[in-house]
Amino acid sequence: MLRLNHLCSSIFNAYKISNKTLDFSTKKFRSQMENYTTCSESSSSSKLLFRQLFEKESSTYTYLLADLTHPDKPALLVDPVDKTVERDISLVEELGLKLIYAINTHVHADHVTGTGLLKNKVDGVKSIISKSSNSKADLFVDHGDIIQIGNLFLEVRATPGHTLGCVTYVTGDGPDQLQPRMAFTGDALLIRGCGRTDFQGGSSSQLYKSVHSQARTWKSEEAFSFLFSSSLLNEKYACFFDIVSTVGEEMLYNPRLTKDEETFENIMQNLKLSYPKMMDVAVPANMVCGLQDETKPLSG
Repeated sequence: MLRLNHLCSSIFNAYKISNKTLDFSTKKFRSQMENYTTCSESSSSSKLLFRQLFEKESSTYTYLLADLTHPDKPALLVDPVDKTVERDISLVEELGLKLIYAINTHVHADHVTGTGLLKNKVDGVKSIISKSSNSKADLFVDHGDIIQIGNLFLEVRATPGHTLGCVTYVTGDGPDQLQPRMAFTGDALLIRGCGRTDFQGGSSSQLYKSVHSQARTWKSEEAFSFLFSSSLLNEKYACFFDIVSTVGEEMLYNPRLTKDEETFENIMQNLKLSYPKMMDVAVPANMVCGLQDETKPLSG
């Protein structure tokens, strides 16, 4: 089992986080993440480019994925933030990628999504969100749907509970896909924590069932898939300063989700979290794809 969370934590402490790509340049880190930047002779004819980006004001992670073996180098962004759109566009251009999708795990309450701005600034970009979020986007996804980027794909897993429309995006399974797999959980499952459940149709019971049912459906080897959340814990959810974990590890050590359902619900009901300071701005904007003006039509 790859235990990158402690490694990443030490690297995190060694580098100042800014609105730039996190600089994970140590030889040890590069070698352990080799499957995500190079082709594997035994498992994949595709080459996944993966970048983890950070927006410090809302403590939000954005993820860039691309298939480098495809002639167009198609790419997508997971959970982009409006304040860092220019950074994201610059990185896509520097890497010679073609951005085709900007996707959200859910309607966020702590920041305005960058999907609308990306659509206005980059020709051909389509926004994606779950149909159950009841928000606007170009394309809607349900549980079991596939998002294709070149020869790589993401599976959509419904994981409601933090909000009604939360989904998790999981890198594809198969001989031509990268292993171990990666799960982008949004705020449903955080590292040593989970998202709050007291607004936007949230339900602690539903969140508990979402996480545990998904964990049970994965094969034993998938239990070691890397887990990437969209939030850097901090005081927002009282978690830890790690930046990557595994599904299997969270099922063993997550202080909330390792409890029985009744205890979990009691924990969630007594978090006493403050009202999100961006909620009254972020949620209405994110319901219309974060667009500052609706110059491009959206479905919904």
